[in-house]
Amino acid sequence: MGAVSLKIGDGTARFKRASLCSSAVNLLMLFSVITTNLFALYAFTYHPTKILHHYNHNPKNISLVSEKVTLILGEIESSQKKLFQMEKELLGYESIDLSRPNIANELKQFLNHHPLPLGKDSRTGITEMVASVGHSCVKSMDLLTQFMTYKVNGLCPDDWSLGQKLILQGCEPLPRRRCFGKTIPKIGLHPFPNSLWKNVSEKIYSWSGLGCKNLACLNSKKLNRDCAGCFDIVHGYETLKYVKARSKNDFLIDDVLSMGSGGIRIGFDIGGGSGSFAARMAERNVTVVTATLNVDAPFNEFIAARGLFPLYLSLDHRFPFHDNVFDLVHVSNGLDVGGRPEKLEFLMFDLDRVIRAGGLLWLDNFYCSSDDKKRALTRLIERFGYKKLKWLVGEKLNGAGKSEVYLSAVLQKPVRV
Repeated sequence: MGAVSLKIGDGTARFKRASLCSSAVNLLMLFSVITTNLFALYAFTYHPTKILHHYNHNPKNISLVSEKVTLILGEIESSQKKLFQMEKELLGYESIDLSRPNIANELKQFLNHHPLPLGKDSRTGITEMVASVGHSCVKSMDLLTQFMTYKVNGLCPDDWSLGQKLILQGCEPLPRRRCFGKTIPKIGLHPFPNSLWKNVSEKIYSWSGLGCKNLACLNSKKLNRDCAGCFDIVHGYETLKYVKARSKNDFLIDDVLSMGSGGIRIGFDIGGGSGSFAARMAERNVTVVTATLNVDAPFNEFIAARGLFPLYLSLDHRFPFHDNVFDLVHVSNGLDVGGRPEKLEFLMFDLDRVIRAGGLLWLDNFYCSSDDKKRALTRLIERFGYKKLKWLVGEKLNGAGKSEVYLSAVLQKPVRV
């Protein structure tokens, strides 16, 4: 039987087969069923004719029987609740409580279980279709209800920033909705590959929920450590990135590609800014998926306008790719997960999962805020047994003239048996 899972272990709802339970649980379940049936048998075989026969002699009998029937019904209801709880424990899931007040009807519709039309699936053992939703959504029910309040078959509210807020609070994946998303005419798009390094009209981007309302504003700000002026793809440093080094920590893209065993054909870029890494790869006939959110800027729309593949995904989400598929994974300061070593471990293991044997992990200018952080990352990488094709720790001056330490490396995943 399928169910909505809210266990923190994997973070998302999922199908799960019922497992074999212990003999003690089986006996308890059997005892509960027998007890319930005995109570029901007693209630329905009580002779009402005898009650009526003695009514005139002892009117209290009716009241006594009524009390007994009430007790029996209470025991039956209690047994049913125990059976339901036992079933949940056997299946191994806890579901969102849809009986809570003020929950949007659309959220209830999405999360309700739906039996498969042809019964149990012989291959998977699944009997129900169950919606997938992040386990942390239960902690943000007010926001989730707001997100799921809309007119069915109508236009969706202009609330993408609300959805992103839920994602950043761990409510990922978000529930699907039955409304039409806001459409923006994509006029003036350039054909590929000219689209890689040409701007288009700013009117094709959604600026709602953002502080800046144009590209000039974005380019005047340091949006994050990897994106300072990164939307200037005509005159800015983005035009030289990965093909001309500004410091010894800047590896050139052709040098890295030459290290690839078996060739580099498909790649994954994490926190890829405006998509310039994917653009340089596209020029070399390498397909790259860029994972990013729209934090303070329309990153996804901008990457798509360049004819590249954006993936709207947080780093807390398990990568939606099969094992051993990418020739190259590129990551810079997206690897920084707030200084929490256990989160970095989960992220690194998922990165390792999607890289094929012999594939490359390119760590590009990762900011080492302290020696402890550098040592912790180094020890973690060494646990995976990657071959260090290139490893460089260097210093760069920041905007305030202060020296900062950065790590750049190209690592090759080993074959494990």
